[in-house]
Amino acid sequence: MTYLDILENCGGAAVETKPSRLAVRVNEENPNHHLWNNRGTWWCHFTLHKPDYTAERVRVSLQTSDVEEARCRRDELLERV
Repeated sequence: MTYLDILENCGGAAVETKPSRLAVRVNEENPNHHLWNNRGTWWCHFTLHKPDYTAERVRVSLQTSDVEEARCRRDELLERV
């Protein structure tokens, strides 16, 4: 799954009674929060808390080797989710 897949699905295709809640802690001193580099490709990770009191850890490829582009894609992804 890529960040584009998640952005595509943010339109509400899945039917839920309550939406999942995004849980993120942002460290303002770290511009690469929620990012990690795996062999040259940047990935984003975050946790979704679901209405049934379970949590899902999401890890998604940002499909870029450029850290500036990865930050932009991460911000777009977290904003849309």
